[in-house]
Amino acid sequence: MIELTRLNGTPMVLNSDLIKTAEASPDTMLTLINGEKLIVREDTAEVVERVLAYRSRLLAMVAKRLPSYGELQRAVSLTSLDVSGQPPPSVPPGKIPR
Repeated sequence: MIELTRLNGTPMVLNSDLIKTAEASPDTMLTLINGEKLIVREDTAEVVERVLAYRSRLLAMVAKRLPSYGELQRAVSLTSLDVSGQPPPSVPPGKIPR
């Protein structure tokens, strides 16, 4: 959840997973996955920064609760997007790549 400010000055908390697009025109308009549109005072760069900070905090909390590095690597891989176009490396079960 990220805190944002509506155009009228009212603070709100938004589930950042619901944001589909963010456009600057000149105000920042967020389009949610359900089609709803919200106009906020923060610029698009600030919205992106808040989403990234929120997700970083979530990943850090998960990392603290995992008992081993292998599970941490698994959690990170589940939240990462590989855009290289290369097939993922084959890792035998129980082996941790170094």
